[in-house]
Amino acid sequence: MRAIGVNTWVWTSPLTDENLPDLLRRIAALGFDAVEIPLENAGDISPGPTAAVLAETGLAPYVVGAMAPGRDLVSASPETVAATQEYLAACVDLAAALGAPAACGPFYAQTGRVWRMTTAERSAAYREWRVNLAPVVEHAERRGVRIGIEPLNRYETSLVNTVDQALEALGPLLGPSLGLALDTYHLNIEERSSAEAVRRAGRHLVHLQVCGSDRGAPGGDQTDWPSLMKALDEIGYDGPLAIESFTPDNAAIAVAASIWRPLAASPDDLARDGLAFLSSGGVR
Repeated sequence: MRAIGVNTWVWTSPLTDENLPDLLRRIAALGFDAVEIPLENAGDISPGPTAAVLAETGLAPYVVGAMAPGRDLVSASPETVAATQEYLAACVDLAAALGAPAACGPFYAQTGRVWRMTTAERSAAYREWRVNLAPVVEHAERRGVRIGIEPLNRYETSLVNTVDQALEALGPLLGPSLGLALDTYHLNIEERSSAEAVRRAGRHLVHLQVCGSDRGAPGGDQTDWPSLMKALDEIGYDGPLAIESFTPDNAAIAVAASIWRPLAASPDDLARDGLAFLSSGGVR
């Protein structure tokens, strides 16, 4: 079976040296195999102490980034691009220090930034993105980490919404150090078939985040989980199934992810229910 993980955003934001140890122990006690560690700001998380807690709990780490205001690789000032590259390099460095195989996220523009583009303007934006992302990919190659680029839904970005757009945009950069990170929530909105989207990603799929179609626990929702799991088997995906949802108690993250109501009786309940469903093979 694939490892089953959960993002600490289910409980809190930001993740820091102060709250990380107890939360990782809690996640391990719930029965998870893996954990997504979000690095919201460089310096929030110290690799040494974090590695010690990971060793204690046995949790496999995966690093994810957050494209907060001021983080853009497209249609931005040189200063903004440089600062964004520095932040993404910090995500890669944390992954390398923790032994995480990947650093994933929507590494192209500030989440929530949308603008209209003609076909020519979109092509130009993709070229600019490749130029500005390339140094980060080279850094990841040196550190032995793979970057996973996450397409987002149309309300969170206008640049990369689908697997096909991501494959087109990244083109020659795709390879051992760069692939795709998919999220079933966004797939449910933007793809005609989540399973077919997974098949199109194929060998480029680095990481998969899962949740219900309402952003709650996977299972009991509208997602065709059996078809999705079959597609993962067909492409030979052996990475984790990582539950990503968000606490409504943090104002910044609730607004960014449009979390306007609790998605479960408690964060523990959301995590526990999702784990039970995924442990059953995602077919109940």
